Amino acid sequence: MGWRFWIVAVVLLIAAGLGARWYLTTQNPLLLVRMIVWFQPKPKPNIPVTWQQGPAAPEKPAGERAPNIIVIVADDLGYNDISLHGGVAKGAVRTPNIDALGSDGVILKRGYSGNATCSPSRAAMMTGRFATRFGFEYTPAPKTFARNIAGYVNSRPGLPSIYHAEREGDVLPPEQLGVPSTEVMLPELLKQANYHSVMLGKWHLGDAKGMTPFERGFNEALAFMPGAAMFLPEKHPDVVNSKQDFDPIDQFLWVALPFQINYNNGPNFMPDKYMTDYLGDEAVKAIEANRNRPFFMYLAFNAPHTPLQALKSDYDALSGIEDHRLRVYGAMIKALDRNVGKVMDALKAQGLDENTLVVFTSDNGGAHYVGLPEINAPYRGWKATFFEGGIRVPYFMRWPAKLPKGATFEVPAGHVDIFATAAAAAGVPLPDGRTIDGVDLSQFVTGAAAPDTLDRPLFWRSGGYKVLLHRGWKLQVSERQGKTWLFNVEADPFEKTNVAETETAKAAEMMAKLTEIDSAQAKPLWPSLIESPVPIDHPRVDGVSEKDEHIYWSN
Repeated sequence: MGWRFWIVAVVLLIAAGLGARWYLTTQNPLLLVRMIVWFQPKPKPNIPVTWQQGPAAPEKPAGERAPNIIVIVADDLGYNDISLHGGVAKGAVRTPNIDALGSDGVILKRGYSGNATCSPSRAAMMTGRFATRFGFEYTPAPKTFARNIAGYVNSRPGLPSIYHAEREGDVLPPEQLGVPSTEVMLPELLKQANYHSVMLGKWHLGDAKGMTPFERGFNEALAFMPGAAMFLPEKHPDVVNSKQDFDPIDQFLWVALPFQINYNNGPNFMPDKYMTDYLGDEAVKAIEANRNRPFFMYLAFNAPHTPLQALKSDYDALSGIEDHRLRVYGAMIKALDRNVGKVMDALKAQGLDENTLVVFTSDNGGAHYVGLPEINAPYRGWKATFFEGGIRVPYFMRWPAKLPKGATFEVPAGHVDIFATAAAAAGVPLPDGRTIDGVDLSQFVTGAAAPDTLDRPLFWRSGGYKVLLHRGWKLQVSERQGKTWLFNVEADPFEKTNVAETETAKAAEMMAKLTEIDSAQAKPLWPSLIESPVPIDHPRVDGVSEKDEHIYWSN
């Protein structure tokens, strides 16, 4: 064989490699994901967790020491998903334990998430700051994920997604994307008061060295790092699945997600039961272990985030719901409520109920990509929009020793307020040298400060989509679309009437304030790769047309 043969052979091999790369990255990215997953280390069988035991006896009675603090976060739970606000399937799915947190405590009637997607919202909770102040603007995601969504959307009729391939070189691997170490997280702050901090569930704030919960102030962390996890293996006999074939995010998750968790950065292992029940049961054990010392618990359930998977027993209990997808979704919320109840029962059993501040909320509104139209009712919009449906969330605080029972707080309250409220409860000062956007809500709900003196703006940003809420007015600006919305949310809470062209003076005033706050935010730590259309008034099942009111969401 001569030199010509080898030249031709090398050229053919290079061409074949380039062709395979083109096919896997542009034509069949899910096949590439399957190949990557195949080579990932497999989780070990279940490893029992031994929680660190606190003192055998308390130094002070529970009522005389610093309060315990528990923050419970649901994942993509819509405003209408709890029966206090209406409930799934027109109230067929009851949530008595979640409802009781509101009826026995304080209902933050106008509760707003830190962002309209997972990671930035959680970052706001943990730092008390708009996540855009430190550049944590977008949810960490693999390039393949963004590419897959853009390719799928663009293969169907309707408005296209915009994929910025030219930015790929500026994006680090997703596991290196996280909250900067210069930010002070809540468990780090609470160390000043000798709190023992425990984290369970979804982290999604970085899993590189130095970014994990175990390295960000938590003494113990039973966590999974990505933005979602399987609830059980897909073919487990006790699980009922609902796949959304119309949704590229769902398709990606079923291929990519493992069923695993780890304790204190140890080996990944498989829980021994349905994930929601597993987290609830382990939270009970952690409460028992820490009953004699002040503790902070961050319990981050992944329900009802996709993939939609329900326990068969919960699914069977909702036989009155005919639609399969809705029934699976409702069963997931039934399990979520059951495990909130377990936590509250454990507090009572240990005599900790009165002097524990419990916060319950969702990281953002319900997602359009589950294809269920009523989950954020009566509000418009979804996760990945800054309309009320994307950021108006269930939000309750319960602390019988200090907060009034059955109170309703009507002033806008944000996830950024969790940090300052917890710090005040623990008696620790807020960190110096930075702007803290949140406030201690307890002073307002107890009457120590007049609620109408809480006059601060709330701000959200995702790329060129920016929003300001202040003094009853809400301004939304989409630079991609060249569009502005202005709503008087006091008079028009459902954002039906855009008055940007009639209330021009107010629009100009709000725009000036938005520009001022926007200029004080940091540059994103990494660029967005995709701008995708999201409809405001219907789930994204059949694509988004030009006639649909919509926004473009950057990530």
